[in-house]
This record gives sequence, structure tokens and C-alpha cells, in this order.
Amino acid sequence: MIQTYNISKSYRSGRGKVQALYDVSISIPGGTTLAIVGKSGSGKTTLLNCIGGLELPDRGSVNCFGVEINTLSRKELSYFQRRNMGFVFQFGNLLSYLTVFENISFPLVLNNMEKEKRVAELLDKVGLPEIISAMPYELSGGETQRIAFARAIAHSPKMLLADEPTANLDTETGEKLIKYMFNVCKEEGCAIIIATHDQSLIKLADRTLTLLDGKVTGE
Repeated sequence: MIQTYNISKSYRSGRGKVQALYDVSISIPGGTTLAIVGKSGSGKTTLLNCIGGLELPDRGSVNCFGVEINTLSRKELSYFQRRNMGFVFQFGNLLSYLTVFENISFPLVLNNMEKEKRVAELLDKVGLPEIISAMPYELSGGETQRIAFARAIAHSPKMLLADEPTANLDTETGEKLIKYMFNVCKEEGCAIIIATHDQSLIKLADRTLTLLDGKVTGE
């Protein structure tokens, strides 16, 4: 279970204080797919980042699998994230100096897990077994995102957080990525929380959470 309790988050900008989230409380059962939707600036990415511990709320708490993550030390949070969470970002964020195999292996190395068999298995699942030795600059946008997804779930996390993963892909390529994400996460019992505008993603999600100006307006 993933829960947020009345979390609020604000930022300082040239316009003064900007309130990104207002008292957001949600509950997400394990294995659930949740799409966070709303206009640009509605607070989608901020909420996703707070759930994943990439940002801390100003008020309220975030509880993931029985652990209140906003009370952890930086070291404790880092350990919790690398064991329980996977992240997919809009631009993939692969390490440019590592091969595909090494990128996917990275979370496995951190968690002292077997590499060769798991990487081969994931490349088969995302339909890219032939590019195991390729460098990131040799990949297309769709291939980059599929490898980023494979890296995110390599260590079998309980939760995958994805921020606009299809935003820079054409429709056909984006739909392929969606298919791989949903199928693999379902097989592995991994919850998916996605901030997105993509209607194909929204239609497949178990639940939709709508934000407007940092407030929940619908579920």
C-alpha cells in the first residue's frame, strides 16, 4: 500500500511562493496502476516526486509499504529507493558512457543481484535482445525508453514511477512502450504510478487521479 496524508508542497520563484500541492491524500494498493492527470503546472510531477522520495513535502507524510519515507535519513531513503522503487523519466536518462547491458545492470549491481540472466530476460520482454552491447547514442527514442524501463524494473521493485514516459515518442512507438510497461509490471506484481497526458495510458490504468492547481479534483 502506498499512501499520502495531506501532503503540501510549495516553491519559491520570481513571482514569489508557488503552491504546487494542497493537502493531497491518496491510497494506492500494491499492484495497482494509477494515472495522475491534469494540465501542465497542475502538480503531477511534484506529487510523483513526493511519492518517490525525490522531493519532500512541506507538510504531511508519505507512507510506502509501511515505511514513512519522508522521515528517513538521506542514506536510509536511498537504500529504500534502490530496493523498492524504479523510475522512468521523460528523456530516459540512460548513462551515456555505459552500454545497454551495463545500464540495465546498474540497479542489479547496487542490490548485489545476478546480472546476465536478468538482463537477457528483460531485453527479451521489451523486444530488444539484439542491442545488448549498444551505446545509448545508437538508440532511437523508443529504444531508449524501453531500455530505461528495463533498467527501472531490473531489481523487481514494488513500485514503478514514470513521468510522461511517452511524451517524446510518436503514437505507434508510445503504444509499444505502454504495452511492454503494463504487461511486464503485471507479470511482476509491480504497482505503476504515471504522470501523463497520454490517453492510451490513461485508458489502461486501473485508476485515474485528476489534479488542478495542486488539488485533487477527481478520481
